[in-house]
Amino acid sequence: MTNTSPILFPKLQRILSEVGENIKLARLRRKLSSEQVAERAGIGRSTLVKIEQGHPGVGIGNYLNVLRVLGLEQDFLLLAKDDELGRKLQDIGLTVKKRAPKTNKMIGNT
Repeated sequence: MTNTSPILFPKLQRILSEVGENIKLARLRRKLSSEQVAERAGIGRSTLVKIEQGHPGVGIGNYLNVLRVLGLEQDFLLLAKDDELGRKLQDIGLTVKKRAPKTNKMIGNT
């Protein structure tokens, strides 16, 4: 079985590269070497380099371990948190029950 990376559209690759760059900047701000972060995350240095480059073949668990080392694991919970489009689509699909028409009964008139 060959280990192939997923093919991403250019826009998605740019997003992944930006995530990698953000992780690298967070590591540098903390003055941690790539060796230190890789060891603490339980991954190889080459995997960390791939994460920082935004390589699409790196497992999501490796990203989470690196974020944990940097103290940023809670940032992962922000992904898809504010699903504005999904809520709008949900609201469009909601059905509103129609009320039965009121009947005008005259009490006492026969």
